[in-house]
Amino acid sequence: MRKIVVNIARLLLALTFILSGFVKAVDPLGTQYKINDYLAAMGLGRLVPDFLTLGASVFLLAVEFIIGICLLFAIHRRLVSKITLVLMILMGLITLWLAITNPISDCGCFGDAIVLTNWQTFWKNVVLLAATLIIWRWPTDMIRIISAANQWIVFNFSTLFILFIAGWCLYDLPLFDFRPYHIGANIREGMEIPEGAPQPQFETTFILEKDGQRQEFTADNYPDSTWTFIDSKTVQTAEGYIPPIHDFSIVTDEGEDITEDVLGHAYTFLLISPHLEHADDSQLDQINQVYEYSKEQGYPFYCLTASTERAISRWQDMTGADYPFCSTDEITLKTIIRSNPGLVLLKEGTVIRKWSHNHLPVIEEEQSAKSLEQQDFGQMPEDSVPGKIAKILIWFVLPLALLTLADRLWAWTKWIHRKTGQMKHPKEQSFILKEQSKNIMRKKIVAGNWKMNMNLQDGIALAKELNETLKADKPNCGVVICTPFIHLASIAQFLDQDIIGLGAENCADKEKGAYTGEVSAEMVKSTGAQYVILGHSERREYYKETPEILKEKVLLAQKNDLKVIFCIGESLEEREAGKQNEVVKAELEGSVFNLSEEDFRKIVIAYEPIWAIGTGKTATAEQAEEIHAYIRSIIAEKYGQAVADDTTILYGGSCKASNAPELFAKPDIDGGLIGGASLKAADFKGIIDAWKKWNV
Repeated sequence: MRKIVVNIARLLLALTFILSGFVKAVDPLGTQYKINDYLAAMGLGRLVPDFLTLGASVFLLAVEFIIGICLLFAIHRRLVSKITLVLMILMGLITLWLAITNPISDCGCFGDAIVLTNWQTFWKNVVLLAATLIIWRWPTDMIRIISAANQWIVFNFSTLFILFIAGWCLYDLPLFDFRPYHIGANIREGMEIPEGAPQPQFETTFILEKDGQRQEFTADNYPDSTWTFIDSKTVQTAEGYIPPIHDFSIVTDEGEDITEDVLGHAYTFLLISPHLEHADDSQLDQINQVYEYSKEQGYPFYCLTASTERAISRWQDMTGADYPFCSTDEITLKTIIRSNPGLVLLKEGTVIRKWSHNHLPVIEEEQSAKSLEQQDFGQMPEDSVPGKIAKILIWFVLPLALLTLADRLWAWTKWIHRKTGQMKHPKEQSFILKEQSKNIMRKKIVAGNWKMNMNLQDGIALAKELNETLKADKPNCGVVICTPFIHLASIAQFLDQDIIGLGAENCADKEKGAYTGEVSAEMVKSTGAQYVILGHSERREYYKETPEILKEKVLLAQKNDLKVIFCIGESLEEREAGKQNEVVKAELEGSVFNLSEEDFRKIVIAYEPIWAIGTGKTATAEQAEEIHAYIRSIIAEKYGQAVADDTTILYGGSCKASNAPELFAKPDIDGGLIGGASLKAADFKGIIDAWKKWNV
């Protein structure tokens, strides 16, 4: 049930972030305008340059989209869940401020696609924050739908896709236009108010200047032409039904409202520039070419701007423009088209074409005599919304779906091979294991755990005997001996650690200090040891070592460059109750699953069924393989299949020379952690030699 809840929360967050990031990506300028609104509300509007707000827009949309993709595919689950939590806390605080103070009417979280009130946005974020807390608490319960080895492809492909979409929509125009001036929209119909609807009241105020004095006027008391137009603004003075288009008006420099005349023409070209002083002038020839064409064909051509008379004069001097200039509200112009300048073609008040300044229509000489009815660009474009959606599905969703399908089929095939490999004749199984070893390069190890046995002299004698024996007859696997603390420094002086690694049986969970009788990881390392055993069942049972204590020991061991052999395993009661899987998973989660992927790769796992340690009982090869395969699967779930395939997992329950070949034949058993049989050189060598039957 917990996993179901976690994955429902994960999907809710993933879809929300993907949608939010994508609708921002198709309209990066819209997000930039919203960021400017936020800054203006905080009194910082003039302090932040446009290139920074545009960069922030692209960064925000990319982060949201990538977080959504990472949640959907369960990529870097722990890190992404933490980033999501920080982001949702931040967004929750911002939207609470918006809801209380209402400095702007819409937070812009879904662009113009879905418009929410500030309170709706806040409660939406409360729900998302609750979902985020769930995945943050149990990140590893998010089920991966693609292996870790292929997650980088998903991440990089998605990043390139969303940046390409944002870049293209900045260069051209938004792929999807959610605003009321989209292609196909009739402006006059967009301004209509249904019969009986409450009427909102708006007032347009004009700011004009004369003799250095500025004054505000309304349409009722607009002065004579001796006044210079500076700016205009439209505000709502009374609540009521607000039509999608309520602020579209075109006023000449003489104060004449020509809106109805413009909407009544068969065809009209509108050159849109909110601010001419910031307009791109790289395509002036094409703009003038369209203007000349409109004059020849008798089509009206107006430049709509919110710029001052001075800015208009500068544009005319720079471009030689002789088309008429009219005043329109700045926000309206930014809403009509996301380009400065941009070109719009109206047909009887209906928007039939829009062009960015980077993609203006090219009118060849032979086409200049044709009317708009005869021109392709005089007709409604054929690229439909379903067609655009289909392209996105083909170029983004389909490749990810095929990659996921191939990844899952490959994982399923490997699982089948592993299962069928266990059912083969020993000779066939040996061949399969050899083939697998070509692709899986995890280290095979036989490690001896001397426990509290042998005095210093006997221990040195045993180590010397092993050293000489294995020098003469090189082992086919890694060999480690883990001795009591008193042996380490003496044995390290003569042991050839290229053949036999030296390790300790334990270390303290404290770095240093007044802890009488303890031996720190740093002290162990200083003797020349390379390994340390942690989490052994005897330490857990007799000395009450908890997962938290072991977690600290692991961290300190790795800090001092010790390779950890980490022990896990269940008791007889837990085995008989069928809880062995639950036990080993909890022991891993409690002490080593907090590690990064890089640090976990340094861990050697030792599965030791407590009921088979020192009892003479041994798990059957099938029982051992079954739980080893399970351990590898939960490592794969946590860190990905590539890490799981590289992790060495040893068996540690009454392994002897007689049963080692059968145990080591299993594909998920990579050696043994040997107790009593490691105290005699001949017995230990017999177990080591078991690898000679199976290794390539």
